[in-house]
Amino acid sequence: MTYGPRPWLQQHWDVRAALNFMLGGTGSGLMVFLAITRAESAWPILVSLLLVAAGLGAVWLEIGRKLRALHVFFNPFTSWMTRESFVALLLFPLGLGAFLTSKFLPVAALAALAFLYCQARILHGAKGIPAWRAPQLVPLMVLTGLAEGAGALVLFSSRPLALALLAAAVIARAAFWMRYRQAVSNDALESAGKALVHIGTSAVLVLAAASFYVAEAAYLAGLAAIATGWHFKLALVTRAALNQGFALPRLPVRGTR
Repeated sequence: MTYGPRPWLQQHWDVRAALNFMLGGTGSGLMVFLAITRAESAWPILVSLLLVAAGLGAVWLEIGRKLRALHVFFNPFTSWMTRESFVALLLFPLGLGAFLTSKFLPVAALAALAFLYCQARILHGAKGIPAWRAPQLVPLMVLTGLAEGAGALVLFSSRPLALALLAAAVIARAAFWMRYRQAVSNDALESAGKALVHIGTSAVLVLAAASFYVAEAAYLAGLAAIATGWHFKLALVTRAALNQGFALPRLPVRGTR
């Protein structure tokens, strides 16, 4: 790799790291909405936990020395990745408790929301990458996870409340994408951003409305909300993560006699 004043794409995180944000965001978002809608079945709770676990497992596969994953627990006061890990340790037992009895579901949803927030702050903490350090990214990542979770919710329940939550989530996501785009200009995100607006918002709203007449349209709406969120996160982590580079405002000049 050549280092210099021109930005370069970070090479530390690949698609496996992106999968943590994709699967973990969807799973934690689903848990939040299951608590809001008072899930009719406990099985979606298990799906939520499996998605979060799969995302964390993908990150673990990226580590060269697997046992070093335990080091993530050493910096709770400075690292959002450490905080994410501790929240995950709370989320899984609470989620399993919610699977057995709905009394634990509200607390599990709070843990899931905290997990989603920690994920957003992990990216924001990478100050050397302009596309990640923008403060507008934090609410955008949280809302993207919630929109994906709402999309997953309608795969299990097409009740009017679930569809209304999906509509509200994708509209909020699109609004904060616009705010983020005003603050950050990155060509690698343009395609994913357009998909968020046209497919992940406009098409989702049309399909959600159509589901009152054709029930299968709800599934398409949910899948569109999830797919566009995943597309955005994949682009954000693997293609938009250009380092700032560096500048030398003053250069040493050899004196002449």
